[in-house]
Formats: sequence, structure tokens, C-alpha cells
Amino acid sequence: MLAFVASVLGCASGFTTIAPMPPQKYEKLGHASGKATGSLGILGTAYYFIPMGLNSRIDSAYDNALKSVPGATSLIDVTFEESWFWWLIGTGRTVTISGEAIKEVTK
Repeated sequence: MLAFVASVLGCASGFTTIAPMPPQKYEKLGHASGKATGSLGILGTAYYFIPMGLNSRIDSAYDNALKSVPGATSLIDVTFEESWFWWLIGTGRTVTISGEAIKEVTK
């Protein structure tokens, strides 16, 4: 029983803030989009329990979106989209983060 409880609790993660508050003054740089994939797998469909890059995919997708627009430091009007697919021994979960890329104006 203890092993079951430990395995279930070991797969939890906390809340994630996708985008920080924008600065007071900023310049819009254009549309940005980034993707990242994580997996949940091992054994059959009802028994997927091992996360592989699952919890870091939102941060990775956000970073990839920032990298898609040179000079971008943050995003506003952020959207989150998730899709999933099956592979041989698990499922893949792809996150797409999109938004308006901005950079802070210091004038």
C-alpha cells in the first residue's frame, strides 16, 4: 500500500505561471510560437505512470516561443494549446504556446 501511495504522489507537480506580468512600457515585436513535447508511459494505456519531460514542457515551449522572435523578452496575450498522441509504450503530450512577443522600453 505504501509503495502505491508513494508512486501516485511522486507524479504530482505544482502550478506553473506561463507568462510573467508585462513591463509598464513595451514594444510589440510580432507573433511568437513555440512547442515542446513530453511523454507519459510504460506498460498499457491504463497504467501510464512514468513522466518523461512532462512537467518541463510548458517552460520549454515558452522559451522556444521567445527564441522565435529576436530580441523578445516576454509574451502577452498568451494562448496554450495541448495535443497528444500514442506511441508504442506511452503517450506524447505536445504543448504550443503562442502570443505577442514584446521587449521592455526603458525611455
